[in-house]
Amino acid sequence: MGDTIFGKIIRREIPADIVYENDEVLAFRDLNPQAPVHVLFIPKLALATLNDAQESQAALLGKLLLAAADYAKREGFAERGYRTVINCNEDGGQTVFHLHVHLLAGRHMQWPPG
Repeated sequence: MGDTIFGKIIRREIPADIVYENDEVLAFRDLNPQAPVHVLFIPKLALATLNDAQESQAALLGKLLLAAADYAKREGFAERGYRTVINCNEDGGQTVFHLHVHLLAGRHMQWPPG
């Protein structure tokens, strides 16, 4: 596990409001939410960025998105809509270098974000 804040959350070294977990994916509420619902889905396997993912990890990447969709359905906002975002590297807005999917919901989304 990488020594990022997300690795520490996976290892339960620091607390987080965990809302979803299976063998490969963990999800928790973002501490600085950008929407009424803002949950981060992370692989338990440490991958710094999307650029570091290998073809052999395609199923894991798919499981991140499926976990987000499952959570949206369970929480009742899937039909109304939500946004998923993966930031990659500094110019892409990534601040924690452990791959993660942002799930944002609970308000109308616009593009560009605002």
